[in-house]
Amino acid sequence: MYQTMAQRLYLLSYSVDKKKFELLNLQGRGQLLRAAAFAELTFGGKLIAEGGKVVRPAVEPPSDPFLADVWHDVSADKPKGWLSLVHNKAHTAEEPVRDQLATTYAITVRREKRFGLVPADRVTVEDPRPVRALRDGVRDAVLRGAGHASTSPMEEVTMAVFAAEAEVTSVFTGKERREHAQTLKALAARVDDAVPGLRKALRDSYLSSVVVGGGWGN
Repeated sequence: MYQTMAQRLYLLSYSVDKKKFELLNLQGRGQLLRAAAFAELTFGGKLIAEGGKVVRPAVEPPSDPFLADVWHDVSADKPKGWLSLVHNKAHTAEEPVRDQLATTYAITVRREKRFGLVPADRVTVEDPRPVRALRDGVRDAVLRGAGHASTSPMEEVTMAVFAAEAEVTSVFTGKERREHAQTLKALAARVDDAVPGLRKALRDSYLSSVVVGGGWGN
């Protein structure tokens, strides 16, 4: 079953080896999901990105509900910068993507009480094998080296670059990001050519959340 880039990046924040979603990887997930949606929409011709701004052309809306909501946030009349589109509604992104994954049984959501008092959703991945395969494919786009940067599939490249920008440790450790900095730079250039300004907006939004101790995630 096809999964959107947003759904796949949600799953990529799951730490397969530790069998949980670590809190560290939830901080920028709302921004990450919206950035993934914008990238997918641009790749599919549903948005037009030029000069660090984006506009919505006169085309049919996407069939996926989350992508459609994100698509409608973009103006059809005046090009708009990416940062506000990525950041301002980041807190609304996680629940619809999570619910889509739960509907397809990729994850299970259980309502529990933390410390016996505070109701919260506990999200688990019942079968980690598809997540591991997804992670391995995205990591491979980077770990094979800069010489392969031009041959990796664009969606895998974008997910790898976005995961690195949002410091998703379940995809790349800090040490790996440093060791493969040149490859990531080459891949980031491909993303910047395809969706100018989006990667920087994601990074800026993520860093602003880290500074204030914010971010979104369940």
